[in-house]
Amino acid sequence: MRSDIRCVLLQALACALLSAAVAGAESKSLQIFFVDVEGGQATLIVTPSGQSMLIDTGWPGFNGRDADRIVSAAKAAGIDRIDYVLITHFHRDHVGGVTQLASQIKIGTFVDHGPNMEDAADPREDYAAYEKVATHSKRLTVKPGDQIPVKDINVQVLTSAGEHIIAALPRAGQVNPLCASEPEAATDATENARSLGTLVTYGKFRFIDLGDLTKRKERELVCPNNLIGTVDLYLTTHHGLNQSNAKVIVDALHPRVSIMNNGAHKGGSPDAWETIRSSPGLQNLWQLHYAMDSDKAHNVAESFIANVDEKCAGKYIKVTAEQNGAFTVLNARNGYTKTYSK
Repeated sequence: MRSDIRCVLLQALACALLSAAVAGAESKSLQIFFVDVEGGQATLIVTPSGQSMLIDTGWPGFNGRDADRIVSAAKAAGIDRIDYVLITHFHRDHVGGVTQLASQIKIGTFVDHGPNMEDAADPREDYAAYEKVATHSKRLTVKPGDQIPVKDINVQVLTSAGEHIIAALPRAGQVNPLCASEPEAATDATENARSLGTLVTYGKFRFIDLGDLTKRKERELVCPNNLIGTVDLYLTTHHGLNQSNAKVIVDALHPRVSIMNNGAHKGGSPDAWETIRSSPGLQNLWQLHYAMDSDKAHNVAESFIANVDEKCAGKYIKVTAEQNGAFTVLNARNGYTKTYSK
């Protein structure tokens, strides 16, 4: 074989091997898309083998805006179905988009805490709509301590229907010194307190999502002992509102990075923002929106905000996590990325 032809072939083989190596590296990453649903929640998790779990479906109406944004994120992740749709609770900003979403993409299994537990018109109406959609797929009702069988990752149920795990998770259980100084909050009779909260683990990487769990229930998870341990990534509870995000749990979780799924006019309460931002060990707080009703001192730098205007294109924040605990955060609006090594 001529030497020049041999050289070309060897170069082509080297490129093919490099491309395969890169593809293999990407396939071993966990992807998490924090979809902008304007102050609701829609968090899409896609595992290395391509299995997926969506936590909440955003709002109804708006010409299918939230369903469109979720499907767009699914396409960006390279999937054409959602294997699990987990509904944290039956408030409109979390479950309202389910009918429109189900009309656009195939759903394998719905996961929830059981029937609506709030005596109010909107949750009853939204739960009825959810039940109607869920009859066309499998449905799984879970309790604290259960695991949701998503491939490649461990999805541990921490809270559900007002109950919480009793035994500490491995390497957790330490006494929480903040419990003595932070008063117990009032009882919350809404669906928020019944939120289905989960801990997602991928190797050494740990991500927590407690839905809209309110302060009294947050406290039960970490007082007198921290039953969860620490996490790498913390989705601010309840969109960063001050009914949640008690210092007693935020500091105990000791997150390295936090994502706030707030809207332009929902979430991002200055006092809750301050609790999260000042948490020991926190490297960065990212926001889905600039909080218009707050002030500049209680919003992060624009490079860390996915949507800076009230009328926006609905850009997402994406986290790509590795088994060794390292992860990278991407702002889809400006392409800004930051990697957090373990």
